[in-house]
Amino acid sequence: MIAVADNVQFMKCSLVLQGYEMGSCLVESGNRKLPACKSTYREDDNLRLIKAIHLSRPEHYLSIYQSGCNLSCLKCHSWYFSRRANGIWMSPEDIGKAAERYVEEYSIIYEPRERATSYHALDLCRGCGSCIMLGKRSKLCPNAISIDKIELSEQGWGPARNIVAFTGGDIACKPEFYARASEEIKKAGRLWVLFETNGYGLTPENLDVLEGRVDAFWLDIKAYDEKVHRKLTGASNKRILQLPEEIVDRGFVLEVLSLYIPGWVETDQIARIAEILASANPSIPFTILAFFPEYRMRHVRPPTLAEMVEAYDACKEFLKNVRLGNVGVFAKSDKDLEFLLENGYNF
Repeated sequence: MIAVADNVQFMKCSLVLQGYEMGSCLVESGNRKLPACKSTYREDDNLRLIKAIHLSRPEHYLSIYQSGCNLSCLKCHSWYFSRRANGIWMSPEDIGKAAERYVEEYSIIYEPRERATSYHALDLCRGCGSCIMLGKRSKLCPNAISIDKIELSEQGWGPARNIVAFTGGDIACKPEFYARASEEIKKAGRLWVLFETNGYGLTPENLDVLEGRVDAFWLDIKAYDEKVHRKLTGASNKRILQLPEEIVDRGFVLEVLSLYIPGWVETDQIARIAEILASANPSIPFTILAFFPEYRMRHVRPPTLAEMVEAYDACKEFLKNVRLGNVGVFAKSDKDLEFLLENGYNF
């Protein structure tokens, strides 16, 4: 049986000390459950538990996969290291050395800061590898880069962009690590730092620490409805829905994603999220990802093509830059892809 940590741990929560509700952040650590900031972060020496670091696809950037998270999402696809302490301890200096190796190993494509996103990756390359393996570009190829920039990584073919991203787990409630690691990353060259985040730890005080260090956020807004958000993640989304405007006002680059989960988060909620983004800036890139069964939601079906298209159309009423993601989940045939292409859907 796994024991839950003593209440003393909760009293020391940095979010509680700032006047906010503690996240749903208990992580399995041996035979106990501890808050992520205790089980996957060592505050005294500023060390973070990291599962892996490699060039990811289809984002085409260096991803740092973190163990531990401040939310407990039922649909988490990285549960085996975000819900369980799993990895090696790394310092900001270690992260900086990984960034140095990245620059040395790959032929880096240098993007401007406003493209320090996952959203813009597919503008360069679809990651299909056709140009290398078949000797010809696919019909979906954007023809934006030369073939000599296409390289093989653990997750397939594509370029290497000048972006280093924190992904997997998320303890933005401990911004000191990310601030120092970002400083070390930038010593390796002209690199941008992207933080893939659920937003729960991005309080005004923590954003102060990250300003001038982190360049961009990929904000995963799980739901518009607070009851649904609590059921999905274990925590409220009240502050998260206020974040887009604050992030933009502070000069960070922002992109947002929301997952279409049938019966949970559908067009009505996704459109409301798009409306919030438009009030901050209608050019904010927004990706609607198709859910696929995982973790504690293996019984929930993925969305259909019609459902994803309906959500896309609703969001385009508010936003200029919308993309459909996880296309293989809902576009099952060449006919489905042709429909998306012929009708101008961005994917």
